[in-house]
Amino acid sequence: MDTVFLPNEGDFRRWIREAVKECLENIPAPSSQNNEEGEPLLNRKEIAGMFRISLVTLHDWMNRGLPFHKQGGRVYFIRSEVLEYVKQKKNIHYQPNEK
Repeated sequence: MDTVFLPNEGDFRRWIREAVKECLENIPAPSSQNNEEGEPLLNRKEIAGMFRISLVTLHDWMNRGLPFHKQGGRVYFIRSEVLEYVKQKKNIHYQPNEK
């Protein structure tokens, strides 16, 4: 005859606690919004605003070699890398957004 195990309330609590602990251990640290030098990552809107260009123009720059990084399906930029790229590519012409 097989033994039947009937879990009690304490068993359920322990299993839930263990599952939550395991999930929390797999969440990346909040510092992931910084690169290895500690410089904050900027999103597409922030970079476009910095140069007063449209997101379409920014996408064009990315296709032409503007350095960017993907994290969790999102695109981020490191300010110093972007500024260095723009300095090297002095032939980048852009039209400031008129508001």
